[in-house]
Amino acid sequence: MKNQFILAALALGMLMPAAGQQSGNEDVVARILENGKGDNRVMKHLDILNNRFGGRPIGSDAYDNAADWLMREFDRMGINCWKEEAGELPVGFNRGHWIGKLHAGEEGMTLHFGTPSYTSGTHGVQKGHVVSEPKTENQLKRMKQRLKGAWVLISGTNVNGWPIDKSAKGDSIRESVKAENVVIAHKNDSLSKENWEKKTNHEMIPYKEEPALFYKEMLDAGVLGFVKSSKVPIRALYDRTLLEDSTTNFDNLPTVPEIFLDEHQFAKIEQMVKERHDIELEFDIRNFFKLGPVKYHNIVAEIPGTEFPDEYVLVTGHLDAYDIATGGIDCGTGIGPMIEAARLLALSGAKPRRTIRFIAFAGEEFGLLGAKAYAKAHKDELPKISMMFNRDGGPLPPVGMRVPAAMRDDVEKATESIKLINEEYPFEIVEASPRVRPTKAGGTDASVFAIEGVPTYGFMENDFKGYDFNYGEIWHTERDLYNKHIPEYQEYTAVATALGALGIANLDSLLSREGMFIDADQNDTRNKKATKKRK
Repeated sequence: MKNQFILAALALGMLMPAAGQQSGNEDVVARILENGKGDNRVMKHLDILNNRFGGRPIGSDAYDNAADWLMREFDRMGINCWKEEAGELPVGFNRGHWIGKLHAGEEGMTLHFGTPSYTSGTHGVQKGHVVSEPKTENQLKRMKQRLKGAWVLISGTNVNGWPIDKSAKGDSIRESVKAENVVIAHKNDSLSKENWEKKTNHEMIPYKEEPALFYKEMLDAGVLGFVKSSKVPIRALYDRTLLEDSTTNFDNLPTVPEIFLDEHQFAKIEQMVKERHDIELEFDIRNFFKLGPVKYHNIVAEIPGTEFPDEYVLVTGHLDAYDIATGGIDCGTGIGPMIEAARLLALSGAKPRRTIRFIAFAGEEFGLLGAKAYAKAHKDELPKISMMFNRDGGPLPPVGMRVPAAMRDDVEKATESIKLINEEYPFEIVEASPRVRPTKAGGTDASVFAIEGVPTYGFMENDFKGYDFNYGEIWHTERDLYNKHIPEYQEYTAVATALGALGIANLDSLLSREGMFIDADQNDTRNKKATKKRK
């Protein structure tokens, strides 16, 4: 088997021009192929990341433990690595066990639900009756005593995963809705009176709805917590307004849970409440806060370049993940192949001409925090980055790269060895048209670098074997688990990443940035055309 890999690599050497190669590069490629196919450990890395550490938002012990483990792995490979502080949070958060039950005579059931990070757990096991939230001042007065010790069903449906906005802005929105509803109540009183006196049939004006409209009043009344209907699979993020509030500290944290309940169970419970059945909900939710401030770090490692050590190829992903699940795909699919690519390069004895740097970013899910911190701290290095391979998405394999015309020949040379991994897998380089240079960061760490003009083309991906992976199903939901990985795709990705990064690092020069972006005049013309089309 080994001889076959070496012969394949030697054949590749005959195909590739001498420029862009280093002495012994064919043997390095052969060893990467041999170990990548015969002893690929990407799924072992992912098992540890997903099933020993699990969900790992920044500020959690799980994140810090995963960061320490990653440092240990790079050290074992003989790859120099270090932590870079990326920021700090006013408090930290750890998630524990959670369970809920409905008690309704013979219709009891175990509840399917989730809670956002950085929201309160229960105070032990808490059991209480159920009410629907008041929608008007009159309803609030009428049920004030009933709210004490109750689980409150609030309006709306959870889709995006955010908890109740408890910021000053959220308070302002609720106060505005209350004021509108007061006006509507007066109008409805008039309509109702006219219907009674004149036998008319006016329909009542519906009240404006805002989830937890009387949030503070319900807290003062002594509710146990809030329950909201949620689409399935359940998506749960974190309390962003809490962490962004400069006044947040360990002494003024939320004290009641916010629960996203399976929409089907919610509908059944809501109907029972409307029919005034005697039912109770019981929850045990172990959401724990940590005394802050809590720092979080990027993990950086590198194989130094032998000829151009101050020029770089980046291989990146984000280490943090929401803890409604275990961050299996988002971003296990970035970190797992990155670790294995580093291991394969280290085992091969690769000595790239340029530095290959591996970065596990912190806080991507909290606003690309780690990427922004890195780009700021390494601003002078950004013009010297040849390519950034950032992986943040599904467990799909590379099937090629889409790059500007000025890069195409070099990228084709640099990635030729990827075609030796598995002949069943397609891989082609296609030409990309110039694009508008972004001015704001988007949905992934790579966008931070694209703003600075760094090539972030990376790999195109495709589920060409038909595993029917659905990214929307796992994105920030309870299904983002280890069992959503596609092992053969992940193993292939790790090898392709190692070979692609090595090939780019060994080119005679940095990749050209010509034609990456349309010029200012073109951009202005395009914007005018788009505006005209909208009109």
